[in-house]
Amino acid sequence: MERPRRTAPRLAGGLLACAVLAAMLIAGCSSGGSDGSDAGKDSPSASTGAGAGSGTPTPTVAPVKYAALPASCKAVSASTVAALVPKAKNPKGTVATSSDAATRGGCSWTGNGKDGYQYRWLSVTLQRFANDPQLGSGEQQAQKRYAQQVGELGAVKGFSSTAVTGIGDRATSVAGRATVAKVTSQNDTVVALSGNVVVLVEYDGAGLVGKKNPSAATVVSGAERAAKDAVAALAAANA
Repeated sequence: MERPRRTAPRLAGGLLACAVLAAMLIAGCSSGGSDGSDAGKDSPSASTGAGAGSGTPTPTVAPVKYAALPASCKAVSASTVAALVPKAKNPKGTVATSSDAATRGGCSWTGNGKDGYQYRWLSVTLQRFANDPQLGSGEQQAQKRYAQQVGELGAVKGFSSTAVTGIGDRATSVAGRATVAKVTSQNDTVVALSGNVVVLVEYDGAGLVGKKNPSAATVVSGAERAAKDAVAALAAANA
């Protein structure tokens, strides 16, 4: 049987309130326009010239690195999903609801393993930011969101943050254990920054009915593998 899902990031006040992390982040974990929701279109680069009635040159804004997101359920390869979530209920993934697929996308996979007692949950969320005159460049907004998510996740008691190399421009892994309904799961979340996009991957595992949990190293390496897939899929979608 599958246990009710509630992992550490759900405990990070306000970050998660739904059964699926990706759905919450996509539905509006951030407030106002700071999460890029008001920046659905990239602002065109303004040529240097007189500002409107001010006589001040208008600075040119460089185009954002990424103009599109990959299909969220294809952001993690089928081989990675099979390795991390054996016997997934839906190998193709469950798409998270998004009000703007051009700027936000998410997908999740869950299953109880080959023996029915090894719970696994994997999710990927991608959030793209566009240039905005009020909010700043897409890269600046993404950097702010990256720092915010790392700070919130790392503030959860019992969880620790570690810098990760080789994933995007910058990445952080936040790992720990959480107990819900007498079931303790091993959890890891990788937050990665690549240009104007923030990628968040969460991977959790627990042995049910007294079965042994996956090791912390196994869960961490699994989350990092999925995050690398997602960053590669992002690059491919914009090639």
